[in-house]
Amino acid sequence: MGNANSTKINFKKNKMKAAIYNPYLDTLGGGERYTIEFCRVLSEIGYNVDIEWKNGEILKKISNRFGVKVPQNIKVVEDIKKGKDYDICFWVSDGSIPTLNARKNILHFQVPFKNVNGSSLLNKMKLFRINDVICNSRFTKSVIDKEYGVDSIVLYPPIETRLFNPKRKENIILYVGRFSSLLQSKGQDVLVNTFKKLYDFKSSKDYGNKSWKLVLAGGVEVGSSELLYKLKLMVDNYPIEIVESPKFKELQALYGKAKIFWSASGFGVDQNKNPEKVEHFGMTVVEAMSAGVVPVITSNGGHLEIVSSGKNGYLWHNEQDLLDLTTKLINEKGLLSKLSKSAKISSQNFGKEVFKKNIEEIL
Repeated sequence: MGNANSTKINFKKNKMKAAIYNPYLDTLGGGERYTIEFCRVLSEIGYNVDIEWKNGEILKKISNRFGVKVPQNIKVVEDIKKGKDYDICFWVSDGSIPTLNARKNILHFQVPFKNVNGSSLLNKMKLFRINDVICNSRFTKSVIDKEYGVDSIVLYPPIETRLFNPKRKENIILYVGRFSSLLQSKGQDVLVNTFKKLYDFKSSKDYGNKSWKLVLAGGVEVGSSELLYKLKLMVDNYPIEIVESPKFKELQALYGKAKIFWSASGFGVDQNKNPEKVEHFGMTVVEAMSAGVVPVITSNGGHLEIVSSGKNGYLWHNEQDLLDLTTKLINEKGLLSKLSKSAKISSQNFGKEVFKKNIEEIL
């Protein structure tokens, strides 16, 4: 638990009110998917949910990006007053500790903040008002607990695994992640360079490398223009496609067709010094796995909690490693199919029902 003063909620009481705050809502990334799913669970339990944001258009954008139906008892308000007059307040931290005023206060860390004076006397006083601190992975928890002097709860992100299914597979290597380097590098440039080497690879046997295609998909809403320009120059005449801010149905189709999922998120970063710059969990990795896509992803951060190398995918350490493991998947008969089945099975560990059950236990 984040704090000893745990408050239990009486679910029999009708029309309870929940307040939600996420300062990053318009980035429409994994943490924002986490937030809206938390809202939907509260809605299903019977809460009226208020999200603090500047305008109601954000709900439409969320619905289009994530393919979720936003219930009518979830609405946008200008100010939740830090939970005052609410039964529950769910607050996504930007590294600071707010003074929350709801009956039950939940502070969520989706970023492993470090060296932010988390254990200051003022923060310790504010934490007395927090009933539970939750994190999105064991990796995030390991940093947050040390920085803020808390014992947080790990609540893995919910993945709607039933919405992602294998279709007729094509020779597609896919990556899904924001085109932005504001907080962390997603490493799309590394993927482009490695794919070029894969495509140009020559050997005594023809492995059909030139039949493969790389697809990079992700949001472009915040801090993307410079990176996108650079990537488009790098593509040259190679079979590399960039999909900007895809709608949910487009993502479903890409996951369904792809065979391999690449990620270079956090590559080259010392996660002990800069934990915020590696992948904190990896929701798109699990989405891909649920569609039978085999992950070949960086061996850092939350990725280690998703993939067991050689069993349901691969973890790589350097660019040659990424190239070799991918070539092995392409060439070794039956390996891709075997790992695809294992990936789909293990993705169920992060399903929405598990998420909902854990929230009910916290409440």
